[in-house]
Amino acid sequence: MKKFALLSLLFVWVLPAMAQAQLFTRDVDPQELIDDARETLRDMARHPDYEALQSDLESARGVLIFPRVVRGGFFVGGSGGLGVFMAWDDERGDYSPVAFYSLGSVSLGIQFGGEVAEVIIIARSRNAVDSMFADVFRLGGDASVAAGPVGAGRSATVTADFVSYARSQGAFLGMSLEGSRLRVRDDFNEAYYGEELRPVQIIEARRVDNPGTHALREELASYRLPSAGEPEGAEPEEQKGEAQGQSLQEVQPIEPGSGGLTIDEMEAESI
Repeated sequence: MKKFALLSLLFVWVLPAMAQAQLFTRDVDPQELIDDARETLRDMARHPDYEALQSDLESARGVLIFPRVVRGGFFVGGSGGLGVFMAWDDERGDYSPVAFYSLGSVSLGIQFGGEVAEVIIIARSRNAVDSMFADVFRLGGDASVAAGPVGAGRSATVTADFVSYARSQGAFLGMSLEGSRLRVRDDFNEAYYGEELRPVQIIEARRVDNPGTHALREELASYRLPSAGEPEGAEPEEQKGEAQGQSLQEVQPIEPGSGGLTIDEMEAESI
């Protein structure tokens, strides 16, 4: 009887945890992640309950999008996800190519009713954008973070460098990411662009580009207020010339085991 009980515990606790570990280390297609980020942006930014998000997108200095933030499971108390970051360039009048990041040690709390959440984080200051160039940093440490107001007609005066918005199973959450960890994903950046690159080289220096990012960047730009003296929907000549001279780079596959998230990257703590 005791052996049966132990076997039951093995199936109920250990095997689901092993399956979860495989989920977090699975291969992930960088282009699929970008496409999912665009879908998350469209769904959340156009929803009437997210008027505050729409307002923040009008003047954002940068935007982080995590299409799936996954809860760790029975043995862990954290959550994590993979996403992309783009910064707005006033001179060029467009968003930068994407850089890849992972988000870990997320305290979603009891309001996180599902296993998966979608998260958009608005970088509202130059300090917020600069902090994205570090290998690893904590939200609320070098740069402040606050939960954005949720609900039609709701507004709040927010002075934080980052403002976060999230939803899970259709429910909109006023979720704070204070203490969560952002990590640069060099493996995804290299796989997508075909060379080793730091985020500052992708975002600031514009050393590379990939047409696969254009739809997401144009979607983001469509939410901005038009600049003074520039007709809405106009495309800068410099940007047009760059687009014409670009060639599609082959996306390199992620090596097995290098994609996705590991439990260590989630920095999940035992409970």
